[in-house]
Amino acid sequence: MLYCARKKKYIFRKRRRKDMAQYEQWAGFKGRNWTHSVDVRSFIQDNYTPYEGDDSFLEGPTEATNKLWGRLQELQKEERAKGGVLDMETDVVSGLTAYGPGYIDESMKDLEQVVGLQTDKPLKRAFMPYGGIKMAEQACTTYGYEPNPKLHEIFTKYHKTHNQGVFDIYTPEMKKARHNKIITGLPDTYGRGRIVGDYRRVALYGIDFLLEKKQYDFERYARHGMKGTDFRLREELADQMRALRDMKEMAAAYGYDISQPAKDAKEAVQWLYFGYLAAIKTQNGAAMSVGRVSTFLDIYIDRDIKNGKLTEKEAQELIDHLIMKFRMVKFARIPSYNELFSGDPTWATLEVAGLGQDGRSMVTKNDYRFLHTLKNMGPSPEPNLTVLYSSRLPENFKKFAARISVETSSIQYENDDVMRPVWGDDYSICCCVSATETGKEMQFFGARANLAKCLLYAINGGVDEKTKQQVGPQYQPITSEYLDYDEVIAKYDKMMDWLAHLYVGTLNMIHYMHDKYYYEAAEMALIDTKVERSFATGIAGFSPVVDSLSAIKYAKVKAIRDEDGIKTESVVEGEFPR
Repeated sequence: MLYCARKKKYIFRKRRRKDMAQYEQWAGFKGRNWTHSVDVRSFIQDNYTPYEGDDSFLEGPTEATNKLWGRLQELQKEERAKGGVLDMETDVVSGLTAYGPGYIDESMKDLEQVVGLQTDKPLKRAFMPYGGIKMAEQACTTYGYEPNPKLHEIFTKYHKTHNQGVFDIYTPEMKKARHNKIITGLPDTYGRGRIVGDYRRVALYGIDFLLEKKQYDFERYARHGMKGTDFRLREELADQMRALRDMKEMAAAYGYDISQPAKDAKEAVQWLYFGYLAAIKTQNGAAMSVGRVSTFLDIYIDRDIKNGKLTEKEAQELIDHLIMKFRMVKFARIPSYNELFSGDPTWATLEVAGLGQDGRSMVTKNDYRFLHTLKNMGPSPEPNLTVLYSSRLPENFKKFAARISVETSSIQYENDDVMRPVWGDDYSICCCVSATETGKEMQFFGARANLAKCLLYAINGGVDEKTKQQVGPQYQPITSEYLDYDEVIAKYDKMMDWLAHLYVGTLNMIHYMHDKYYYEAAEMALIDTKVERSFATGIAGFSPVVDSLSAIKYAKVKAIRDEDGIKTESVVEGEFPR
């Protein structure tokens, strides 16, 4: 009987269920399903309290918040004065335990209700070479910093990077398309992002149980006749468990033991932030989102307030300090990256509101607190505070959100009624628009296919008008003086087929190599082992294409060609819909 797999599984679960019931940190919480398996959604649905009142309960910033935010503003001013980067790491490769504790200001560290920095100093950018050593080095030298030459030797001679892996397998066609920028912003030199770890799990369960769960999954695959996918999963699980242990070590440097569940609101906020900090210490992806944390944290805050352990002033302070830390997230980038994505973005998206699948509003007092940080500490693009909007949200909250939007221009809105039927009521926005079910799904993404340039390729037979290279297929170019809509659209359809096929193939190579050489162990450790993977692509030049096709169809477009017969300019005769 002991060697029966089903029996062993049953005994394991029964033992775990008994142990879990002993957590004193869960006193006062309702529900059962979430106590014997990792199910944060079930915990939220069993315990949150919808709020339909107004914002009259909100409190202003505490003295500690004003002092810390004042000091951080001084540092941000220094950062701008130095050209956008305050400090750079040049010797230490970033990792979960690469640094000891760091604070906004050592002399005021006791004021920080939420502790933890990406490096050892505030706004100091980490050296993260696993995506690609060239980009990491260029990010330093651009701003006057010289990375240690030993790091170059290590990551060119002894350790393969994601970037090297990708370029090892790129086809000549892919390289040419990338060089000519018909495909742009590919995540082949840095972290891909768009993976939202369920950072709430650290607070609700503690690291030790999460380790236990991953160990159980690891043992499930210890069987004869394994396939290559099984080998890969076992290695990933080993990396995930190592990351979880490192999280404990990272937290211990700040004097916290996160092996057990959080006992109160302050620990819940801190434990959750440690999970996110682990992610941004190890990955520099283009969208390191926070996720849907507001309603979850409200459960802890509400319990503490009812028990007289926390005041509303202290609750707001906790959220202010958490948001302050999210505002400090910085990655070392190269100028072309910043130009491509407009500024110095992180896309640390954090969602509030939305409706539950049972029809209840998921608006809590904490949703108000998160939006109120835009008043207590002023407007900010990061974190990307996002309201999951439905017309059925409480009127008071809709009015409050609208007012904050007008006053700060710092709130994004997403249509909850569109996304909830597909992803449920516990999804996160993993960049700016893409939804994934929190803790159960990840997304493969990859920048832009340039539809405007694709139209030019269709007209010029796959030749790039700037470089004069044959990039696309050598189709017959359009040679008529005036462009015919039917001819253009027929060739454009064929060229888009080529571009789509090339784009997806390129991304598949990138994501394969990213999993191999820059695996997101810290984030994936906080996601179910059986993860659903989705695939997303982006486009650029949509509006110019629509205008161009409209002009060709409804007006007359004369093609101006150079000495090589390549169309380089157009003359529009007549009006067309705008």
